[in-house]
Formats: sequence, structure tokens, C-alpha cells
Amino acid sequence: MSDAVLVTGAFGLVGSATVKRLAADGRNVVATDLDVPENRKAAGDLPPGVEVRWADLTDPAEVAGLLGAVQPAAIIHLAAIIAPFCYARAALARKVSVDATGYLVHAALAQDTPPRFVQASSVAVYGARNPHRITDLLSAETPMHPTDLYGTHKAEAEELVRSSALDWVVLRLGGVLTTDISFDMKPEFLFFESALPTDGRIQTVDVRDVARAFAAATIADCVGEILLIGGDDATHRLTQGDIGPATAAAMGLVGALPIGRRGNPDSDDDWFATDWMDTYRAQEVLRFQHVSFPDILTETADKAGWKRYPLRTVAPAVGFMLRRQSAYRDHPGQWADPWGAIRAKWGDPGPDRVTQ
Repeated sequence: MSDAVLVTGAFGLVGSATVKRLAADGRNVVATDLDVPENRKAAGDLPPGVEVRWADLTDPAEVAGLLGAVQPAAIIHLAAIIAPFCYARAALARKVSVDATGYLVHAALAQDTPPRFVQASSVAVYGARNPHRITDLLSAETPMHPTDLYGTHKAEAEELVRSSALDWVVLRLGGVLTTDISFDMKPEFLFFESALPTDGRIQTVDVRDVARAFAAATIADCVGEILLIGGDDATHRLTQGDIGPATAAAMGLVGALPIGRRGNPDSDDDWFATDWMDTYRAQEVLRFQHVSFPDILTETADKAGWKRYPLRTVAPAVGFMLRRQSAYRDHPGQWADPWGAIRAKWGDPGPDRVTQ
């Protein structure tokens, strides 16, 4: 066995940050992802010394070959198809998020010295949470009750890892934020975000802090634990409607994001699967919380720089375009209907859907 840390999904948002964190810590890093042009391009920006191995994790033979060649001391498994894209491609999402996890676990167990397995999960495993009726914090002891395809896949992947004989750690992530500014955000994300109840509770976390958590979980004294990964309690416990307008304003797009709809306080079903978390144990053992939400806004503004001023002048026009892409444009009603909006655009998001 080598001392390498194998990172799957290495060119996604969390994967890229995790690879950089591990490299900065002086770790031996092997990054793996699909061999596609976008990832090939991203590989050119990796820190010196990071090894790249291309693999399709939905192919058990490729997975076995990958682990046999690398013989990692630890695996950080991030590869998955996230919401909302998993709703449109349910069968592929299952292959990537669930089946590939099983192949990795099987191949890891076949190693002479099985690696520690750090599984990326999500608070989506808890299902929809009505903040008007549910006031407790999410914890490792909160029962899983996924209400959508993504949460179901994450729960199934967790079970494959937790029921194995591997040394495992599960990290359930909150709302991951980045200060990297992009003006080519996919329309699907804009629609998706606009569908979520503005008063839904969410605990955010900077992607670099998530990377710190994953890097620490490969060596910390936390084997066999489920840890909740969110930012500090003082600044990262927000509502869905807090995040977008504040981030847009930091970039100069003041007032550009349309105001969404609040959730129905009398319905427990019409909410998204986010909430505030108890991160005490995770912070105690991983020491990952460094970036506050105000820090994120300040850094976003700094990165926007002089562009903030022309962006402020075009904010009304941007707002007009964004309102045209809103999930509830021309839809009657008072309350948010996230699952109805998702169903209309991508198909049934329910947990029992397995084919597409």
C-alpha cells in the first residue's frame, strides 16, 4: 500500500478544492475522474505533483484496475450526479452515485491493506424539513428519511460504505459555496434555486472548508463516524432567500435576483431537504471551519473588483432576464412548490424512481 490519497470526482467543485488542499498539506494525491475534454483542460491547473488517472467508475473492471495500480491509503469518494441534474438522468445518476460506490467498496476490500474510505454524503438524506414545525438541529442521530432521488442515492451509497468492513467516515455536507465568480451559470441552476422556499433553513459552508474537512477525515480519529459539515453557527445558519441576493450584491448586481416564494407553513411536503446542523463533533475532530459567510461576501466583492461598478448599472436588465427564468413566472399561487417545479422541468424527483 502506498501513502496516496485517491480523490474521485476530482474535477468537480469540491473535488478540485480537496485536491488542492491535500497537495498544500504535502500529501501524495491521485486525482481521478472521467476522461473528457473539460476535465483534461482542468487537469492543467492542478498543483505540481498531483497524479491524474482517468477512469469510469461505473465500470467495475476499471475501478479494480485503478485501485490495484494506486493502492491508496485513503479514498475520498466525491463522484456523484447532483441535483437538479440527477432528476433528468435518473438511471445514470444511480450508476454514478450508487453502483460506482459499491464497485469502489468491493475493490477497496480486495486490497492487501484496505484503505480508509471517506464518503461524501449530504443533508439531503434527511428529506424535506418544514422549519415552521421542525425546530431541532440535524445531527448524526437524526433519522434518514430522503424525499427525493438525490437524497435516496446518497442514503444508499452511505449504506454500502457503512455496512462494509472498511474503516469508513461519512461526511454529510450542507450548502457548499464558492467565491469563484462565474458569469456562465447554467440556467438549470438558476431555475432550481428560484424554486426553493426562501424561508427554508440552510447551513452553508465555504468549499475550502469542505476540502479541509475531507483532507482531515483521511487521518483524524473519527473512523466509524458520521460528521455534519457546515460553516460556523454564528454566520452560516441562513435561509435560502438570504444567500443569492447577498452574493449577487457583493458582485455588484444589487437587487438583480428576483424575490422567490416562501414555503407553506402548513405543509410538511413542500420544502426542500436542507436545514441547520449540529457541527460540534465535526469541528472538534476535523477543525475545518475557517471562512465565515461575511468573509465569503468580502472576498467575492474583492474578486469582482472594478467590475462591480458596471455590473451595478446593468443589474436591472439582469434582473429582468432572471425573472424570465424564475420557476414561478406566470404561475398562480402564494407558496413555493419546489417538487412541482422540478417535476414539470425534469420529471419525477421522487425517491422510488430508478429508470429514465
